[in-house]
Order: sequence, then structure tokens, then C-alpha cells
Amino acid sequence: MKSLTLLRHAKSGWDDPVARDFDRPLNGKGKRAAAMMGRHMRALGLSFDHVVASPAVRVMETLDEIERGYGKALNTAWDRRLYLASAETLLDVVQELPDSTGDVLLVGHNPGLEDLVLMLVPEAMDGLRGAIEQKYPTASVARMAFDVAGWRGVGAGGAVLERFVRPRDLDPTLGPDQD
Repeated sequence: MKSLTLLRHAKSGWDDPVARDFDRPLNGKGKRAAAMMGRHMRALGLSFDHVVASPAVRVMETLDEIERGYGKALNTAWDRRLYLASAETLLDVVQELPDSTGDVLLVGHNPGLEDLVLMLVPEAMDGLRGAIEQKYPTASVARMAFDVAGWRGVGAGGAVLERFVRPRDLDPTLGPDQD
């Protein structure tokens, strides 16, 4: 059994005058949302034996805030392939994970993360997948389980979506059109 948790970076600051998209930092709302999601992951008792993330500034800052809320360092492996990656590239990264790991946190960007969940989770009548189809907001977490011995066995339609949590589910002020 393998568990994969996907975390989209928190809300970044479009007003910040950076030369490259890669260098865009989080804004205040994003920092609050990420720290809160870290606290929520700790409260759920989630633990990860491997963390892999995009090295974009907004992802690095998201993880800083997640760790602050979570209460401990996550020992992240940075992988440039995750920066604005497609679902297919993300799946390649997942399938290359060491089989010695059972619970992985992958941190990156949309639309790749959303597309990966929709690829891996079969269509169903439940509301979780439907919520992801509508939108995978910043700082949201999707957790999937796979009945496989190794990560190579992860493929389309093979996941059970265990949870999908958006910042606004925990604090309505972190929803759309709020600052």
C-alpha cells in the first residue's frame, strides 16, 4: 500500500515585481493558508517518509510555512522537473519514487497536480473528485492511496481519493475574494 499526498503551493504575490515566474514569492494570504494547512496535516497525524517538491520560490516558501504549522522539518528533495509539470511528468516522478517509501508528499503547481488527481482517481459519484474537477485552489491538499507494492504500479484509475482539503474548508476567510 502506498499513499501520495499532493500539495499545491500557496497563493503567490502577482504584485511583486520579479523578473521570472519561478521567483514569485507568496503573499500574506498564502503564508497564512500554508501554515494553517501544516497545522491541519499535523492534526490528521499525517507523516511522510519522502517529500519531493518544485524548487520555485513560492513552493519553497509554502513548505517553510507548512513546516512552521506542522511543527517539524520535512527534509525535502527538490526536483526541477516539478516546476509547472504536466500530469504525465508528475506521474513519471511518482513512478520513480523509491519503493522503500510508503507515504510521499509531492508539492508543485497547477494544472499538473489537478490533472494528475483526475488521471489517477476513477470517476465516481462522490463529492471529493467533483470538488477537484471544479477547482484545485492554492494550498489545497489531496491524499490518495494505492493498492500497489511499488510506485511503478501507480497508474490511471488506480487511486482511492481519501481526502481533499482546501484552505477555505478550514478558514472561510482564506476562500476566494478574501484578503
